[in-house]
Amino acid sequence: MKRESRTVDRSHQDDSPQRHLPLVDLLVDTRAELFELAINSGLRVLTTMLEEDRTALCGVRYAHQRHRDAARAGTVASEVVFGGRKVAIRRPRVRAEGQEVPLPTFRTMAEEDPLNRRVVEQMLVGVATRQYARSLEPIPATVVSRGTSKSAVSRRFVAQTRSQLDAWRSTALDALDLMALLMDGVQIGEHCIVVALGIDHSGGKHALGLWEGSTENAAVCQSLLADLQSRGLRTDRSLLVVLDGSKALHKAVTQTFGTAALIHRCHVHKLRNILEHLPEGQRPWVRAIVARAYKAEVATARRLLQDLARRLEDRHPSAAASVREGLEDTLTILTLGLSDRLRQSLATTNAIESLISRTRHVKRNVKRWRGGQMVLRWTAAAILEAVKGFRRLKGHKDMPKLVAALRARDQHLGLAGSVENVA
Repeated sequence: MKRESRTVDRSHQDDSPQRHLPLVDLLVDTRAELFELAINSGLRVLTTMLEEDRTALCGVRYAHQRHRDAARAGTVASEVVFGGRKVAIRRPRVRAEGQEVPLPTFRTMAEEDPLNRRVVEQMLVGVATRQYARSLEPIPATVVSRGTSKSAVSRRFVAQTRSQLDAWRSTALDALDLMALLMDGVQIGEHCIVVALGIDHSGGKHALGLWEGSTENAAVCQSLLADLQSRGLRTDRSLLVVLDGSKALHKAVTQTFGTAALIHRCHVHKLRNILEHLPEGQRPWVRAIVARAYKAEVATARRLLQDLARRLEDRHPSAAASVREGLEDTLTILTLGLSDRLRQSLATTNAIESLISRTRHVKRNVKRWRGGQMVLRWTAAAILEAVKGFRRLKGHKDMPKLVAALRARDQHLGLAGSVENVA
């Protein structure tokens, strides 16, 4: 049986890529036309809504009303916030008893707050002030707009971030039932910003505040803690304070909280400090012993670390001294009887390090810092942006164990928490 040929005649097929270009151009033109149509339609809808507001106040046009409270007064040039910019429109006017009557729709659309928030969001994701206009969707040439220049964007950013900073630094803290406090600093230009993060009884994270200084010294840290205390942070009962080893932070916490401060030294920072005193060849076995100690019970951990210091004494005395320095503070978390997951979360300053890393990401577009106030505004804006993505601490289901351990410590020391438990 003779098979039919499967050869395809391609002589009439045009494989030139040029045949698709007209369709692409058509789609691009259509997209631009559709967006322009949407803009124009949106403005017409807004105009219709404004006219409906005027009708609700003045009644139907040309209809006789014996008791008319308000009257139409033509239109006036105005602006509304639209697509991240201010757009010019003709606003219908209403007057009653010789005074202008505001239209509800216009009052909402003319607010600058949405525009200020849009500017801050654009800056935080890395858009420079000079590029703000390019980051917005284009509008038809027939629509008059403003508010996208470098200076206008900068003014709005400064105003909004200053308002955010003032509101944040004045927020009361007395309603927070905090169990842990984490503190750390970040160097920005010539300024050091100390940040505080709180963990409540349910494992929720709360950015508490920040303070600015030239270095991370005790005075700066003390000022931050005094500010938190004045806003309602309790210092009369036990609080787990996790630090990175800074002596300035340690001193400030001790002066502010006294015996109520249960200070824990970050395991990651401590291990890093020890390894910096050792040559590369000695680091693996030392790292393994330290990691094993931090997972063991308190007595075992203390023995392992003391034995490690003795082994390092002859050949690496600086490393041995680093192991001994603050040893008991590194074991604090092991004395609380926490679950492994919660212990890992509270044994380091990773939670606040993650928060501070957001500030490093945001500040990359700043070429020159003009004073500490600017540093504070940018840092606060970055932190408040990061707060939106906060999740509860890993191991938060075991937080009752930490609460019980702290309240038992209160009872042992005769602090305020013991009185509350009795009540």
